[in-house]
Amino acid sequence: MALSGKQKAAMLLMSLDTLTAIELLKGLDVDEIQEIAIEIAKIDASEQRDVKEQAKVAREFCNTLQEEQSQKFNVKAFLNEMLVNVLDKEKAEQIQSQVKKATEQKDLFLDIRQASTDELVLALDGEHPQTIAVVLSELPPKKSQEVLSLLNEEARLKAVCKMTNPEQMGSGVRQRMASTITKRLQSFKGETLVERPEQTLRKLALVLSGLEKDIRDPMLDEIGKNDEETAAMVKRLMITWEDITSVADRSLQEALRSVDSGKLALSLYGADEDIVQKIRSNISDRAVSMLDEEISLMQEPLEKEVLNAREEVVRPLREANEEGKLRVTGR
Repeated sequence: MALSGKQKAAMLLMSLDTLTAIELLKGLDVDEIQEIAIEIAKIDASEQRDVKEQAKVAREFCNTLQEEQSQKFNVKAFLNEMLVNVLDKEKAEQIQSQVKKATEQKDLFLDIRQASTDELVLALDGEHPQTIAVVLSELPPKKSQEVLSLLNEEARLKAVCKMTNPEQMGSGVRQRMASTITKRLQSFKGETLVERPEQTLRKLALVLSGLEKDIRDPMLDEIGKNDEETAAMVKRLMITWEDITSVADRSLQEALRSVDSGKLALSLYGADEDIVQKIRSNISDRAVSMLDEEISLMQEPLEKEVLNAREEVVRPLREANEEGKLRVTGR
């Protein structure tokens, strides 16, 4: 998500020593200083400072930033000195009160960020997609990705759609969401996820998919003799939507030729950027133009429609895999 001007200003100031930051702020009015001060407090309270992004912002400002800072940035000391030196005492105290309020609001997610991945998945089970989306947005990117990958497919898709099209909400709503999940986390403290049957079958499917067809098929037949439904599930799990990035370009190109552009556009709604780019780079320029046209005309789809469309895209890949013609470069 692109940074706002206030966020960039906050990151820049957090990269500088206090005296230099104060000099820069002297040219701003009181309201602007207050907004930037609150952004600094939010960044610090969220514990999500991105050093690379911070350096990038600094380079945009002056094209010269030391690779490492000689001293750790102290937010409280910086804010106090900055406000007292730039503003009169009364206005400084007023802004400090606003900063404290913003920090307290952010701190509501502190326990959530500190929870383990398994605890978060358990706590989010059955929650509204909007709540899941808000929680994921408050987590560091890596943990957010881990939690998202462990949610069931329907919940994952709905949450991603909410993150793609965020709704406007008041701070009170966010506080209630944070409070609800924090309370649920307390009941799951120390618990770990039990592997779902589908996860176990997925592991088996990946093992079998790496075997030659003449070795793999008799094994699948044997599984089918005991349980046809399980055998069908294993076949399906050999190739999933998430595997598209691992399919060799030529195999993907051949499979995508049979997919309708409208279905393809639906399947890409809310999809991971890696998958979107993989598909776009393996269809013709004409097909890309048709895809873009379909996307521009498309209304917000139902989750079921997106899931069905993705099954349509994966179907020819599964057929090629059953015939022993699909090439997978690694998963």
